[in-house]
Amino acid sequence: MARHYAVAPDYFPAHLVRALRREALLRHRRGEFHHAGIGRGQEQHRNTQVRRDRTRWLDGSTLAQCRLLDEMEHLRLAVNRALFLGLFDLEAHFAVYDPGAFYRRHLDAFNGNNGRVLSAVLYLNEQWRDDEGGRLRLWPDPDAATPVMEVTPRAGTLVCFLSDRIPHEVMEASRQRLSIAGWFRCNNSTALAPDPAR
Repeated sequence: MARHYAVAPDYFPAHLVRALRREALLRHRRGEFHHAGIGRGQEQHRNTQVRRDRTRWLDGSTLAQCRLLDEMEHLRLAVNRALFLGLFDLEAHFAVYDPGAFYRRHLDAFNGNNGRVLSAVLYLNEQWRDDEGGRLRLWPDPDAATPVMEVTPRAGTLVCFLSDRIPHEVMEASRQRLSIAGWFRCNNSTALAPDPAR
């Protein structure tokens, strides 16, 4: 993580990725996804010039989700042992990008104002071709003008990066694109306000 990001192809078992893909598609057909917004809390709003994906939060209600969350817990502990980041909790959602959808360049945290420390993206797309687009573009720091990497959204690939250091963008694709986006958070609790909220 000296570069503040890491890319791991085939990080998760193929059977788990397939199960999560099936669940995402089923929930999408049932209308359980909602248009994503930008901002948090009362400042959240929808802006189709910035992002056009739909999301559904993971709640641990299925076996596939439980297995994924268990794997992510192992990752959290390993990262804390190696990098001393103080990761405390995970929030995550399914994301569906229809053909032509995007999410413009952004950071997942600004000055630690939402507790997000380490962002993680898992791709669920089977047999994705390079010419179908949908790459995740990464910049090395907030002031960089040139991207340092583009990641093709192939099934099983895990991308992790520091939430307040690595700007990123989801490029348009020619077919539906499925992923799980998550954020490992620190514990910002005070005597008056638990954070993460329970």
